[in-house]
Amino acid sequence: MTIFTPIPQDDFVAAIRTLAALLDSDSWKPDFIIGVGRGGLVPAVFLSHATGLPMLSVDYSSQVKDFADAPLAKLAQRSQAGEQLLFLDDINDSGRTIGHLREKLAAGGAAPGAIRFATLIDNVSSTQTVDYRARTIDRRDTKDWFIFPWEAVAPDLAIAQDAAAVPERIA
Repeated sequence: MTIFTPIPQDDFVAAIRTLAALLDSDSWKPDFIIGVGRGGLVPAVFLSHATGLPMLSVDYSSQVKDFADAPLAKLAQRSQAGEQLLFLDDINDSGRTIGHLREKLAAGGAAPGAIRFATLIDNVSSTQTVDYRARTIDRRDTKDWFIFPWEAVAPDLAIAQDAAAVPERIA
């Protein structure tokens, strides 16, 4: 039985404040926050406001190549020109999204050290690591399906289908 765990708006805002504080205390400073579509778009808007940093976005969830791969190549070029880029997603779960992004950015020649990743929730047993996180879980123990505030407006059936898409995350 899937455990659906809503993330209250106040908890989400607290997570954004945590990420903003982590960024503020670090000597590495991004020039842009890159929201990863679709789950990272709302957090990126909030983090942009919290930090005053400009925001860009890339789409990954739709799997439409020209909305993901072409912008990633452009962002890799920007990093070559000295810009530092922080990619933000809602959760680092399996690591598939972050792995894909890293692969495409590396193929585009992204400058070493210019790219970092942040998530609201970081799964320590993921295949990928992130640089900043507001909360840590371990999917070997925590099987909850987290429902972020922007997802809470979806029909229950859609939320259940999203959760069931990768059963090993919640089983």
